[in-house]
Amino acid sequence: MFLTRFVYGIAYVAVLIMEISKGTFDTAKRALKGGETIDPVVVDIKTELTRPIAQTILANSITLTPGSVSVDLNTEKQLIKVAIISPRDPKKLIPFEPYIKKMLE
Repeated sequence: MFLTRFVYGIAYVAVLIMEISKGTFDTAKRALKGGETIDPVVVDIKTELTRPIAQTILANSITLTPGSVSVDLNTEKQLIKVAIISPRDPKKLIPFEPYIKKMLE
C-alpha cells in the first residue's frame, strides 16, 4: 500500500513538472504574440477528490502551473474556481488529479 502511494507520488511530481514546463512555454508564447491570444476567464472545476488535503494539493498544483490561478476552493461541494489565461477544457487543467487520488485517497 505504501509503495503504491509512493510510486503515484513520484508520478504526480513528474506530471506536475511536465505541466509546469508546458504552461511556461504556452504563457510565454501568448505573451509574445500579443493581446489577441489572451482571453482570461474564470471556470469552475468539479473534482473527484473528497479529502480536503487532496483538494488543496490539487488547487495548489493548478496555481503552480503558469497561466492558471486557483481563486477559491469549496471542499464541501468539491469545486475549485480557477482563473485561466484563455478558455480551454477544464479537465485539461487537472491532468494530475488521478495521481493525487491514488496517492492520497
